[in-house]
Amino acid sequence: MARKNQFSVSDRFEFLQGLVTEFQDTDSDESKEQVLANLANFAYDASNVESLRMLQVTDLFLDMLTEENDNFVEFGIGGLCNLSMERESRDQILQNGGVPLVISCLSSNRDETVLSAITTLMNLTTAASRAETTDSAVVQCMLRFSLTQNPRLRNLASVFLQDYCTREQVDRAREGIQGQSQSVVGIPLPKD
Repeated sequence: MARKNQFSVSDRFEFLQGLVTEFQDTDSDESKEQVLANLANFAYDASNVESLRMLQVTDLFLDMLTEENDNFVEFGIGGLCNLSMERESRDQILQNGGVPLVISCLSSNRDETVLSAITTLMNLTTAASRAETTDSAVVQCMLRFSLTQNPRLRNLASVFLQDYCTREQVDRAREGIQGQSQSVVGIPLPKD
């Protein structure tokens, strides 16, 4: 029975290629949303990562982060979050200028989008990218998120500050936000 449920590599690639083609060919936003949601879910499975990379789905997800449609953004960042756990995909996101696009998702009004963006920033943090992923505006944003009533957002932001930022970065960011009001470089305060 388990054998029936396993796809060959070529079957898997063809199926994923069909999804990408469907996304490109349809004019329906609803259909595109469904395909993006499916691709984001498939990105969670390591056995799909190579096929998704060959089909340039990483670039598709990055492109979605600049869309007006909130669902496109949510599914795009969700897919990047899943892909960014794997080293080659992480490097591809970094090489394609993904960090600023991911940071822009921190200003979303959707909790899932923000949570995926924070997790993606964590996954993208390397010795070479740390200065960008823990930029002072990001650290200030995480400080603000760590004060929200939303426990998922508060806890994830606190982990980011503790595990990805230096004490000096956090102290400088804290000093930087004293006296500021509603936002940090376009990133709104979390809603309570």
